[in-house]
Amino acid sequence: MNKKKIFLYLISIPITLLIFAGVRYLLQEVIIFQITGIHNYAETTREITYYIRDNFFFGLPAVILSSLIFLIWQFQQTQKQNQQLLLENKKAEFQMLKSQVSPHFLFNTLNSFYSQLIGKDDEIASDILVLSDLLRYVITETDKDEALLSKEIQFIKNYIHLQQKRFEDQLHLDFSIKGDCTIEKILPSVLIHFIENVFKHGKMNNINQKAIISINIDNDYLEISTFNHFVEGENYSSTGIGFKNLIKRLEYTYNNNFTLNKTSENNTFKTYLKIPLKNNL
Repeated sequence: MNKKKIFLYLISIPITLLIFAGVRYLLQEVIIFQITGIHNYAETTREITYYIRDNFFFGLPAVILSSLIFLIWQFQQTQKQNQQLLLENKKAEFQMLKSQVSPHFLFNTLNSFYSQLIGKDDEIASDILVLSDLLRYVITETDKDEALLSKEIQFIKNYIHLQQKRFEDQLHLDFSIKGDCTIEKILPSVLIHFIENVFKHGKMNNINQKAIISINIDNDYLEISTFNHFVEGENYSSTGIGFKNLIKRLEYTYNNNFTLNKTSENNTFKTYLKIPLKNNL
């Protein structure tokens, strides 16, 4: 029931009751009878169909009671989790209110730089515009429960564009996106977690050890996979607090309806994530 496999749970009820009847028969009608010579059931009621029916009658209340107890416990746990998330959201909103002045000042400054450089150095002006869009997305979108996949993809493209400027000609990365996105929604800041780790820990300056970032968009789901080499002996942070928080966010949003794998071997690190997409605005 905890994994929403109601059909399997319903099948398990008669199987469990049959085991209950079998164990009870073994104890009372075989073992105890051998010791005391007394049957618990009369001869006519030991007929198999009656015996099973009678034990189903006695065993079913325990099944119903335990199910009700479980559902009550699960409801209380869900309520507690929701209250905790609401508290964390309120704290985050408070922090956002405290920092509202700085973003406006930053955007105004970037816009001023862009206006001064346009027509003089169009490449730098374009990069400033990309940086402004990237920061605006981080400030205005990442605190929401859902974000448009198209905006998340554009954010990733902007992030990689600026990283290419930082690495100049030393960035060896195969980045690909398959599929189109329109109205699909996604949990914000999930994809960037994997991409940031590639740039933070990956060896990006060796043409023979290229990093790989691949995103596949289907009608019902999204897949992202990454591969990169890393320096021997480095403590890879994808197994740290950030990764644990990511798992909690995925579990809360998608329950068990997602796939997340990571492997580390021979100084290489691979990740894979598959999540469902919401197709309603």
